[in-house]
Amino acid sequence: MKRFITSVCFFALLSNVWAIDAADQVKMVLAKQKLYAGQFIGALNIYKEVLQKNPDDAGVLYYVGYCNFELKKYDIAVEHLKKAIATNKDVKPETHLVLGKIYLSEEKIDDALTEFNTYKTSVKAKEAEMEDVDVYIAHCNNAKKIMASPIDVKIDNLGTAINSKYDDQSPCISADGRKLVFNTRRPETTDSPTDIEGDGKYFQDIYISIWDTVTHKWGQSEDVPGNVNTPAHDACTSISPDGKQIFIYKNDITDNESRGGDVFVSKVVNNKWKTPEALGKPINSSYWEGGACIAPDGKTLYFISERKGGYGHADIWVVKRISKTEWGKPTNLGPEINSEYDEVGVFLAPDGKTLFFSSNGKGSMGSYDVFKSTLEGDKWSKPVNLGYPINTVYKDGPLVISADAQTAYFASERKGGLGESDIYSANLSNYSLLEKDGKKKTDSGLSILKGTVRDGFQGTGIASVDVKILDASNAVVASTITNENGEYFITLKGGATYTVKVASKGYKTAEEKVELKLGKTDTFSLEKQIMMQKEK
Repeated sequence: MKRFITSVCFFALLSNVWAIDAADQVKMVLAKQKLYAGQFIGALNIYKEVLQKNPDDAGVLYYVGYCNFELKKYDIAVEHLKKAIATNKDVKPETHLVLGKIYLSEEKIDDALTEFNTYKTSVKAKEAEMEDVDVYIAHCNNAKKIMASPIDVKIDNLGTAINSKYDDQSPCISADGRKLVFNTRRPETTDSPTDIEGDGKYFQDIYISIWDTVTHKWGQSEDVPGNVNTPAHDACTSISPDGKQIFIYKNDITDNESRGGDVFVSKVVNNKWKTPEALGKPINSSYWEGGACIAPDGKTLYFISERKGGYGHADIWVVKRISKTEWGKPTNLGPEINSEYDEVGVFLAPDGKTLFFSSNGKGSMGSYDVFKSTLEGDKWSKPVNLGYPINTVYKDGPLVISADAQTAYFASERKGGLGESDIYSANLSNYSLLEKDGKKKTDSGLSILKGTVRDGFQGTGIASVDVKILDASNAVVASTITNENGEYFITLKGGATYTVKVASKGYKTAEEKVELKLGKTDTFSLEKQIMMQKEK
C-alpha cells in the first residue's frame, strides 16, 4: 500500500523535551522511522529498550502503548497508556485519543467519549480537526443509536471449515453461491514465513471452499489450486459472478509489477487458477489500487484507488469496457459515495444496481462499517449504514450477497470468533438488503442464465458476442458479452420467460426462448447453448 500510515497524530515529532540520554534519543528517532514504515514490532522492540532505562517517561510509555494498540494487544496498550497519564499530567494528548479508540473497540462507549473529549480539549481546534476526533465522537454516538434499533437478521460464524485461529477476511462469493474465496493469514507449513518487521503475522494467502449441495454446508477450505499464492501477501478482492475470475490485490516490494499495490486478475482453467496478470493502465496507476469487482454484465469494473481526483484517501472509481482488452477512462463515483476518509471493499450485487462497500467515515459506528447505495437512473443514492448486528463497533466488512438474496457473507473482528477476524453469514430470510425499507419481497432474489454461444459449423465458442435479454414485451432488460471462450453469464429475475438475442459481425442474429424459474432453497441456474450461423 503506498499509503502506510493513515493518521498523522500517532507519529508526532519528538518536539518535547525528553528526560533521556542522547543514545536513547537516537533510538527514539530510529523507532519513529519504523513507525512511519508500519513496522510496529521493530519500533516496539526499540521503545521497550528505552523504557527499561526510563520507566516513568510518559512519552515512551505512550509509544509502547501505541505500538501494542496497532498490534491489537489492547490490554498491554491500556496498561501503558494509563500509566503515562498517571505519570505526567502533561501527557501527550494522543494518549487519550488512542485510549478512546481502544475503549470504543471494547464497546465501552461512554469511556471512549470521555477520552475523545479530553483529547479534543487538550489540543488546539486545528489539531483536533486534523486528528479527526470529531469522527470518533460521531462513531460513539452512531453506535448508541444504531445498536438501539437492530435489524432482523441472524448472524452465524462459518465455523472451522472456513475460519481459523488466524486472520480470515474478505469473503468473495460466486453468483450461484457455490464458490467462496477468501483471504487468510494461517500458515501453510510449520516454517511458513512471517511479516517480521510488520505485524509479525503469517503472510496473506487466498483460500477457496465449495458449497456441498447435499449437506448444505461449506466444504473444508484449502489453498486456491494453481499459481496464485506467492511467499508475499496475496489477497482476493472479488470473484466474478460466473466464478471464473478472481480479482487480486498484490503489493510485493520485490516485484516491480506489483510494488506499491495494484490489481491483478487470475482465471480458472481446468479447476486450476492461472498466474495473476496485472490489469494495467488505466486501472492500475502509480498510486495505490486496493482491489476491484466486475459488474454482472462484465462491462463495468469498480475499483479502489488513491489516485488524484478523489475526495479522500481511498475512493471508489468506475471504468467501462471498450473491447475485450481495453477499458475507457476511469471516473470517480463522486462525493455522494466517496468521503474524505476511506471507502474500500467494493461489491456490486447480482442485481447490478446495489453497491456495497466499507467506510470508516462519519457514518460508521466504529472503525469500518458496511454501507450500501442504489443506482437510481444514472445517479447513486446516498449511502446508508446496513445497521446492527451486521455492523458493530469493531471492523466489519467487506460484504457480499448471494444472487437469491437469502444470505450475505462478511468479515468481522467482533468478539466471539475463532480468530482475530472471522467470516460470518447473515440470514436474510426476514430482511432484504436489496430493498430500501428492508421488507422482504417474493421477487427480491435472482436466477442465473448462462451458456455458450457457438459457431454452428465448427462448434467453437465465439468471443465478444453481444447478448441481449428481452422480456415478454420485447424490451431489453439486460445485456452482456461473451468471454474469450464464447461463454455468457447473467443474473435475472426468476419466474419469467425471456428471449435471448445474440449478434456478432459475420453471423446471422440468433434468438432463443427460455423459461427462467425461481429457486426455492438455492439459486436457480439454467444453462442454454446457442448456435450461430455464418452469413453467406
